[in-house]
Amino acid sequence: MRVEKIFLASDHGGFEAKEFAKKVLSELGFEIVDLGTNSTESVDYPEFGKKLAAEVAKSPNFYGVLACGTGIGISIAANRNPKIRCALCHNATEAALSREHNDANVVAFGGRILGKALIEDILRVFFDTEFAGGRHARRVEKLGEI
Repeated sequence: MRVEKIFLASDHGGFEAKEFAKKVLSELGFEIVDLGTNSTESVDYPEFGKKLAAEVAKSPNFYGVLACGTGIGISIAANRNPKIRCALCHNATEAALSREHNDANVVAFGGRILGKALIEDILRVFFDTEFAGGRHARRVEKLGEI
C-alpha cells in the first residue's frame, strides 16, 4: 500500500477522535493533512465528509480518516463521491477486511462510540493491510460502475 498523504476530517462529535488519530498517524510517519473541524463547536458533518472525499479522490495514493459521533453520517457523506470507498469500522477485523476485500481508501469511526485503544488498532491495521486483488478486484471495479 503506497500512501502519499492521509487526509483527516471530522465534525464536532468526532473532533477529539480525529485529534487522537492525527497523533497516531504522525507517530507512524505518515504525511497528514487536517481538513477540520478545529473544535467541538457544532458543525455539519456532510461538509467535512465531502471535503475529505474530494481530496482523496485526486490520487489513488491518497487516503482518508473520518470521524463523527457515530461515524455513520460522515461515512455516508464521503461515499457520495464515486471514487471513495469509505468503510465504517468498529474493530480491527473490519479495518483489515475493508482493505483486503474492498480496497477501502477511507476509514471512518465514531468518536462517541470507540475508545482510543480501539481507534489506534483500527488505524494501524487499516494502513498496514494490502488489497488482496484477485476476485475482489472484480467486485471493487463493479462498485465504480454503480
